[in-house]
Amino acid sequence: MLRRPKILAALAAVALPISVIGVSSGGPPAAAAAAPGPSAQAAASAFHAASQQYGVPESVLLAVSYAETRWDDHGGKPSTSGGYGLMHLTAVDAGEREERSGGAELAKADSLRTLDKASTLTGLDPVALRNDPAANIAGGAALLADYQRTLELPVGAGTSAADWYGAISSYAGASDQRTAADFADDVYATLARGAARTTNTGQQIAMPALKVTPAKSQLAKTGLRAAPAATGATECPAQLGCEWLPAPYSQYGPGAGDYGNHDLANRPKTGKIDYIVIHDTEGSWQGTLNLIQDPKYVSWQYTMRSSDGHVWQHVDAKDVAWHAGNWYVNMHAIGIEHEGFAAQGATWYTDVLYRNSARLVRYLAQKNDIPLDRAHIIGHDQVPGTVPANVAGMHWDPGPYWDWEHYFDLLGAPIYGHSIFPVKAGTIVTVKPGFAGNEQVVTGCNTDGTCAPQGTNFVYLRQAPDDAAPLVKDLGNRPNGADSTTQVSDIGARAAAGSQYVVAERSGDWVAIWYLGAKAWFKSPTSAPDAFAKPGLVVKPKAGLATVPVYGRAYPEKAAYPAGIPYQVVTPLQYTIGAGQAYPVGDADIETDYYRATTFAGVPPTDHVQVLGTDRYYQIWFGHRMAYVRAADVDLKLAH
Repeated sequence: MLRRPKILAALAAVALPISVIGVSSGGPPAAAAAAPGPSAQAAASAFHAASQQYGVPESVLLAVSYAETRWDDHGGKPSTSGGYGLMHLTAVDAGEREERSGGAELAKADSLRTLDKASTLTGLDPVALRNDPAANIAGGAALLADYQRTLELPVGAGTSAADWYGAISSYAGASDQRTAADFADDVYATLARGAARTTNTGQQIAMPALKVTPAKSQLAKTGLRAAPAATGATECPAQLGCEWLPAPYSQYGPGAGDYGNHDLANRPKTGKIDYIVIHDTEGSWQGTLNLIQDPKYVSWQYTMRSSDGHVWQHVDAKDVAWHAGNWYVNMHAIGIEHEGFAAQGATWYTDVLYRNSARLVRYLAQKNDIPLDRAHIIGHDQVPGTVPANVAGMHWDPGPYWDWEHYFDLLGAPIYGHSIFPVKAGTIVTVKPGFAGNEQVVTGCNTDGTCAPQGTNFVYLRQAPDDAAPLVKDLGNRPNGADSTTQVSDIGARAAAGSQYVVAERSGDWVAIWYLGAKAWFKSPTSAPDAFAKPGLVVKPKAGLATVPVYGRAYPEKAAYPAGIPYQVVTPLQYTIGAGQAYPVGDADIETDYYRATTFAGVPPTDHVQVLGTDRYYQIWFGHRMAYVRAADVDLKLAH
């Protein structure tokens, strides 16, 4: 059941619904099939009322809220940075400041207690400001008006949106001008393209596109300090102002292998970079920074803070970090940790986190020639096990609540969402179920076994075309042959947004795909599809082969290894591809190689050496995770 916000009588009395037309291509138009009822327009009315009451242009109020929360209220629960409601009013205790800061300077104390200030300005109870959307919107409007007056600038709903740059910068709660300006620039970019969406509570809100030239000179009047220069040899877009906190490459014991926590390399010469792996920390910001500085722990290239999208870099992109749980993927990947907990989702995955992560990934992808698609910008949950015994223990972050569709919109590479030919047997389909309205049943997040309802990034796969049919089996996750479950960590029966599969069969509203060597069914009505047909390459077992093995890595053949470097056996996983089945190709041009790095400051020619093979592999979409097949075992064909 979707929650409906209560509306304060004082605001509702003057509330008028905003227009749901005139939205630019920057956001999807509001649904036109049926006019929204009053409850679906309550938040829109509250924005209008707050604009009139506090003298803030409605467009500014909407754009600030969208940049903070995308108009979601999270049911009165705080974000990791202590922000509540659509306007992200903050209430961070003094004792929390150090933990949230991660050793970095945060904004002054009052910027972390904006909920209290909003209460003083509006006379509204703090409890209402936390829990009532209309009160929260009013509080945000009062704050913006107060910032505007402090800067000695005009206030009034009729003022130009261009003249609110300074107030919007102040609203960011940043400690320096660059971070504040980043937030303000995002707000004005949202204004320029417009936006429309249905929120987590079923509210329909739209903001028509409005392109203005903001008065950026106001930033100097905010009193914020100049931005710190990027430290160390960081590899980041200048806009992010990344800081350098190196992971230790050091020896901690007498043995040549007693070292940590990454390996020196010279990528792409010692192995090209094919993947960017999206992780979440499963721990606090400061705790995560403590771990990356432990030579006995693992490593990753970047850590990103939830509250403001601040970035630390720890390992050079040319070096190999230990983050994916699969050495072949480590050899070819950059790992980015995002502060958060997969089972809590949106409480941690803030929009500024998504925006800055997308900025970093775009930069890294361009620099390293990595395609911006879901076969190369992957979740940790897509990384395969290397041998059958470790498949069940592979990670499942960033979890079911990471909004891949929004993330790829921010990357400028939207997930494929239209069909140019019918969805039928033999076609490749891309899964795109939506997010905010796609509340799949998930269990096991909380101590009572429940998970708070929120948008999810996947559709469930069943053993038959029936809502009551059991979920498909995953022998890697459950070797005893049990059915997959709805547990938050169980990815066995989930087709996530952006993933691709070959259609095996269609029956009415149901589509069967080839998945882990068998048919898996999900509902995708033609009137509201969750999967869209697209062209592409597929692999099929060569004629005469009853089954084809799949692998978790693409290591070279035995003959490729020089003397002194042991042969790394490539063991098939517990899955197979049967005759008549087909799977989409994620990448047909991967390196068959092994980077030998087992000792501290390795000694060539037997250590810190790339072994290249000639036995070709293809990366394929196979289950929830990706896999590899030998080119010699399959035929590469165009989907039909």
